[in-house]
Amino acid sequence: MFNVDNITRKNIFSLIPYSSAREEFKGEASVWLDANENPFETDVNRYPDPYQTELKKALSRIKNVDENQIFIGNGSDEAIDLLFRAFCEPGQDKSYIFPPTYGMYEVSANINNVETVRVNLTADFQLPDSKEIIKAIDSKGLLFICSPNNPTGNIYSLDAIKEIAAIFSGLVVVDEAYIDFSNTTSAISLLNEVPNLVVLQTMSKAYGLAGLRLGMAFASKQIIDVINKIKPPYNVNTLSQVGGLKVLKGITKVINQINKLKIERTTLIQSLSSISSVIKIYPSEANFLLVEFEDSDKIFTTLRLKGIIIRNRTSEIKNCLRITVGTPEQNKVLINAIKEI
Repeated sequence: MFNVDNITRKNIFSLIPYSSAREEFKGEASVWLDANENPFETDVNRYPDPYQTELKKALSRIKNVDENQIFIGNGSDEAIDLLFRAFCEPGQDKSYIFPPTYGMYEVSANINNVETVRVNLTADFQLPDSKEIIKAIDSKGLLFICSPNNPTGNIYSLDAIKEIAAIFSGLVVVDEAYIDFSNTTSAISLLNEVPNLVVLQTMSKAYGLAGLRLGMAFASKQIIDVINKIKPPYNVNTLSQVGGLKVLKGITKVINQINKLKIERTTLIQSLSSISSVIKIYPSEANFLLVEFEDSDKIFTTLRLKGIIIRNRTSEIKNCLRITVGTPEQNKVLINAIKEI
C-alpha cells in the first residue's frame, strides 16, 4: 500500500512549518495590527490569503475535485520545485523523464541535486513499454509524464499512466499544462484510485494568464498537506488571486477562446500542409504544432528577421520547429512569410 510518509524526506516529515499571521487568525476584524503591515489602504497593503481559499473553491467546482486536494503555486514551476524539495532526498532519490519533453523537470532536479534518468520516447513519441521503464527505475523519487507532451503535442492514455504508477514507488507527476486543448479526460479523474499521482495544470495557457503565474497541483490530501507545509507563507500574491478568480467566474469566455484555437489549429495544419518545404506536421492536442522542415534553421532565422518568433527545437528533434497557434491574423502572417522563404 502506498504511504506518503514513506517517500517524504525525513527532515520535511519532522519539520515544524512557519505559522503566518493570516494562518493564526482567519476571521473578520475591524482593526488589523498583527502582521506589521502598512495600515494605509492601497488595496494591496494587506498580506494575501496564504491558501487562496476563494480561488480553490472556484477551481473545485470546475475541476470536480475537493478543495483540500488542490495546491496553487507561483506557476507550475513552483509546484515542481516543491515536489523535489518534499519527496526527493538529494543525492539519493532520482527523477525519471521521457525525452523529448519539458526541460524544467531536469533543471529543477539539478537545482535540488537529484539525478535525472532519461528513458527516451519511441520514434513516434509514445511512452516506452513498461518493461523498459522497470529496467530504468532503481529508486523512488519523481517520475514526470507531460501529457499533452511539450514539444511534441501528443497525449498519453490514462491506462498507460495507471500502469506506470503501479510499478513506481515514488510519485508520478502528470503535467497537463495543455490539457484544455485536448478532448481527452484529465488524469485528475484517476486521483481517487491512484494514490501516488500528482496532476499539474496551469492558468498560463488556455486561461490567458501567463503574466499572473498561477499553477495548480492536484493530488491526495496527504500529498497536498506536505506541499503546503513547505511552501512560502504567501506564495501567490493578491493581484494574481483576484485576476485568477475573475477569469474563472467568466469561464465561458475561456471555453470560447479554446474552441477558436482548436479550429485555428486545424486551419494552420491545412495551410502548412500546402507548403513544399514542410516534411511533417506531428499530431497535436496542444495549442502548438511541431513541424519538420527541409531547412529548419533557414526558416527559423528568416522568420526572426521578419519579426516572427517561433521556437527552434532542432537540438532535441532534428529539423523541427515548434509553432504556437495564434490568432487567424497572426497565422496568416506566419504562413505568408514561410511561403516567401
